[in-house]
Amino acid sequence: MTPALAVVTDIERPTKKETLSERIRRLQAEAKDLAREHVQALETALDEVEKLAAEIANGGEAYPPGVRDIAMRLAEESHLKAQSLGALAGRA
Repeated sequence: MTPALAVVTDIERPTKKETLSERIRRLQAEAKDLAREHVQALETALDEVEKLAAEIANGGEAYPPGVRDIAMRLAEESHLKAQSLGALAGRA
């Protein structure tokens, strides 16, 4: 099987040279966007932890009592932390 080859062009460059302050503003905006994505990924992970922990907490006798207790607390805390992150990220 031969690999597929393609011709790619250079990234389109702006016609006007970007000033240093414009570049700083652009990079700061990009950093904020990436930070927002990162926080959303954390919220998603906390939601998944909440679901998994709730399943274990409600799993009955198959799980040791101490594990169920920790999972129950973790499910509650994960939910609250995800809500807090969402509220804080919404303000930014």
